[in-house]
Amino acid sequence: MPLLYVALAVVLLLVLMIPLKMNGFISLILTSIFVGFLVGMPMEQIWGTIGAGLGGQLKGTAIIVGLGAMLGTVLADAGAAQRIATSLVNKMGIKRVQLAILITAFVLGVTMFFEVAFVLLIPLVFVIVRQTKLNLLWIALPMAIGLSTTHSFLPPHPGPAAVVGVFEADMGLTLLYGLFIAIPVATLIAYTWTRLPFFKKINPTIPEGLASTKQFKDEEMPSFGVSILVALIPVVLIAIDAVNTLFLPEENGFRHVMSFIGASESALLIGLLISMWLLGPRIGRPLKDVMKSCSDAVKPMAMIILVIGAGGAFKQVLVDGGIADYIKAITEGWALSPIILAWLIAALLRIALGSATVAVMTAAGVVLPIAQASGIPMELMVLAVSCGSVAFSHVTDPGFWMFKEYLNLSVTDAIKVRTTYTTALGILGLGGVLLLNMFIG
Repeated sequence: MPLLYVALAVVLLLVLMIPLKMNGFISLILTSIFVGFLVGMPMEQIWGTIGAGLGGQLKGTAIIVGLGAMLGTVLADAGAAQRIATSLVNKMGIKRVQLAILITAFVLGVTMFFEVAFVLLIPLVFVIVRQTKLNLLWIALPMAIGLSTTHSFLPPHPGPAAVVGVFEADMGLTLLYGLFIAIPVATLIAYTWTRLPFFKKINPTIPEGLASTKQFKDEEMPSFGVSILVALIPVVLIAIDAVNTLFLPEENGFRHVMSFIGASESALLIGLLISMWLLGPRIGRPLKDVMKSCSDAVKPMAMIILVIGAGGAFKQVLVDGGIADYIKAITEGWALSPIILAWLIAALLRIALGSATVAVMTAAGVVLPIAQASGIPMELMVLAVSCGSVAFSHVTDPGFWMFKEYLNLSVTDAIKVRTTYTTALGILGLGGVLLLNMFIG
């Protein structure tokens, strides 16, 4: 019976989000109430459970999402993001332009949602295409793949970071393990997909009127060194903490210091504070302009933060209603690997719901008892869920339509390109997680 309740909850979520077009926050809250009634939870307890779940989730991710959005917008508004992209393309040359764009997407995508980073980088792609006369997809696809990969594997990106919070995993180790998978997988797909026979037949033109983002003149942008330093500070600090966790004893003083400095919240805050100076008064940009960038950054993140919180509420209803324990009990004897099971649940929810953010948060609540009973490192279970949630992007995914419209593709061609590369990313990511589990599980 409890599994039937989960199935009915997913069906309700589908109905609310697809035919009725409700946003993810309202849909998840209504679904959480529905499940509360199904499991016989006292009416006076339902809102308390929802509040506890929402608050418990946001205490670990709201700061990360907010600071990450601010840092990304400060980089963009100061011209630092454009400097990183143009400098890499100029230094690496036309022959390596795909690698340059892929690296740029990795650097900027770690702190930004797919849609935000995509809109930021697509004008630069258009400029490169106009200058080089190369196929639009040849340049744009590595960018999209890089951004999708950071969404799958690399906290402090909000998607994996939210699952880290649900599973109480180590953020630094998740980032470190994710890098081992993300770099080779993204590179392989980026170089393979643009050379497939079906791809060569697709040659879209740059759409009119979509590239409205400001293009900076060379003298208006900060130096490449400053730009890349600001972008990489959080990732470096988090990675150092992860390495210390692996190799230094618990009583080591430096490890204790770095456990604070390398925490995602601290790392992003340090990066943001440094960016305020290096990309503000130091280059003649008033601090009030930097503060405006910070304020503007948070506004579009409000709904995303609410969706993440609502995912935590759904998880808490499943736990307090006893469904989580039931799932844990029936899956303990299954021969199927918990990693594969977690990936499948996330992938199925992604197919059904479209939104990777909603899918990953819903899957995290369902998978939590399986992860806790598996004995597998929680960091790997995080990666299994997050890479499952990025697979099979199709017409129910807002990112699919952004990809289609900005690259001027037909629905058929968008499915050929976007759906296939996200599916390959999810499947290869699963393989990477299984491989890592052989060595660190």
